[in-house]
Amino acid sequence: MLKRSFPPVVDARTRLLLLGSLPGEQSLARGRYYAHPRNQFWRLVGGVIGRDVEALDYEERLKALLGAGVGLWDVVGSATRAGSLDTNIRGHSANPLADLAASLPQLKAVGFNGGTSARLGAPLLAADPRLTLLPLPSSSPAYTRPFAEKLERWMALRAFL
Repeated sequence: MLKRSFPPVVDARTRLLLLGSLPGEQSLARGRYYAHPRNQFWRLVGGVIGRDVEALDYEERLKALLGAGVGLWDVVGSATRAGSLDTNIRGHSANPLADLAASLPQLKAVGFNGGTSARLGAPLLAADPRLTLLPLPSSSPAYTRPFAEKLERWMALRAFL
């Protein structure tokens, strides 16, 4: 079954863009980024921006990110995938990342949430000299590193806020 990413969550103030690979099953079913209750994205990004975004409802979470200069999107625009694991992504087509980056005048950095996002997305943005590209440990519950270890790496994003 063909799965599609959500529209980007960005505005003219976006200085940091966080890119996932492709929303998982629970996110697609709910129409929300990082909807799986065990995904650590909202805790991690809350640590980066210094705000408990987990306690907010979804629309307020997005507003908090935008207010902090953080945008969201996915590298993969569409693909077939059984389940939610990135290793099952097949026949993907990429989102127009370079076009989006070019439309964001304050964009300084792109954080890639997980290895698949970085592997597929970094080459699409490597030609933009104004961007720092940062691979990050995945927020997915399938990536079983300790939260503190993930957060330490994610905190490097603060330099771009």
